[in-house]
Amino acid sequence: MQSIIEVMQSQLWFYLTTVGLVSLCVGSFLNVVIYRLPLMMQREWQSECRLLLEDELTANKSKQANTSEPFNLVKPNSTCPKCKTAIKPWQNIPVISWLLLKAKCASCSNPISVRYPAVEAITAILSLIVAYSFGATEQALLYIFVTWILVALTFIDIDHMLLPDQLTLPLVWLALIAAVAGITITPRDAIMGAAFGYLSLWSVFWLFKLLTGKEGMGYGDFKLLAVFGALLGWQSLLTIILLSSVVGAIIGIALLSIQGKDKATPIPFGPYLAIAGWITLLWGSQIQNMYFNLIGY
Repeated sequence: MQSIIEVMQSQLWFYLTTVGLVSLCVGSFLNVVIYRLPLMMQREWQSECRLLLEDELTANKSKQANTSEPFNLVKPNSTCPKCKTAIKPWQNIPVISWLLLKAKCASCSNPISVRYPAVEAITAILSLIVAYSFGATEQALLYIFVTWILVALTFIDIDHMLLPDQLTLPLVWLALIAAVAGITITPRDAIMGAAFGYLSLWSVFWLFKLLTGKEGMGYGDFKLLAVFGALLGWQSLLTIILLSSVVGAIIGIALLSIQGKDKATPIPFGPYLAIAGWITLLWGSQIQNMYFNLIGY
């Protein structure tokens, strides 16, 4: 690992090119994760329910047969959602294939959403920003991986208002291990950051529920803030929470106005938390210094 990093450090153009190309490919895979992981979770929940309800299990054998086929992040192979034609390798090149195919299926001309190349491009751009900001270091590789997972979490939460434990919990442990390995902060700050990150939103959740009888956010939000706490320490939590509130207010109000929805419409908090955490990951110190300068501290 060290020799690879040394090569990357001596050749910045090669380092950034590698990160960009790899991230484009990862972005293509993230499209699969964003679509399939919630469906995999739903099938798992249904399977558990059927095990508890044997009568339903007997009455719905045909449904069980359908769901017994392999369905994960690898199988089945990607197909057109309309004509079910298998997507060939050359049709799956990040961004480029979408442009060459003119945003249409090669078999049935069904429109291909711009979201697919957008996820790929966003993944590559954000990864390049991290790579350029931190250079060819172990910390940069860690933060690039975190960025990939944040992209997946953001779009899953937008689609389903869900932050899967399959993504958030491994990130918490990875951040804690990175601290022990000396890549990020001290283990003490990482543990305190993870604990305070989780408990701060957990406390807000229960206070809001006791006062209103409603649930203001999900448990996935607690775990996502715990991730950033473990990566950056408890000292950065207030910055992330305040920044996510500002980002959420601006984007949320804009989206509700554009879509013409009522202000009581629930909106996912995870994307704003992910955006705020990622910004703090890169520019947290500058933001804090700017704030202290403004208040004359």
